[in-house]
Amino acid sequence: MNNLSHKVLDILKADCRTPLEDISVMLGEDSVKIAAEIDKLQKDGVILKYMPVINWDKTDRQFVEAIIEVKVTPQKEEGFDTIAKNIYQYEEVRSVFLVSGMYDLLILAEAPTLKELALFVSEKLSVIDFVTATSTSFILKRYKQDGVIFEIPTRDRRLLVSP
Repeated sequence: MNNLSHKVLDILKADCRTPLEDISVMLGEDSVKIAAEIDKLQKDGVILKYMPVINWDKTDRQFVEAIIEVKVTPQKEEGFDTIAKNIYQYEEVRSVFLVSGMYDLLILAEAPTLKELALFVSEKLSVIDFVTATSTSFILKRYKQDGVIFEIPTRDRRLLVSP
């Protein structure tokens, strides 16, 4: 990957809606060259999808999210990849990461209700043969995601009173 690719990716990561013409001006390159670079990044599987960061608390959508840490026993000659593939097939699973530490996999999961998410963990995830332990933490509030601060704190404008 060349330097131009990295610069284009940085701009798109900051705001994937940045117009092609703006990117070409920012980088001092022809818009045809930028379009070709973006097309190549998409064809090579570097850019997989364009997604907004949404503050769901400002909508009426109701759902429950959880971070689930999973300990597994890797299968001989298959490793963690096959296990992750089995897990990410479930519709509740939004993301799966191989991580270091006490647990092997980190799962971000979502369901319409707490009960449905609990059933996913207890009846689908925990019963998989190679899963040896899980630890579930429910997301209560988002402060920052993907570099975006959700609520910019307002400055306290009260006057200081001292005795």
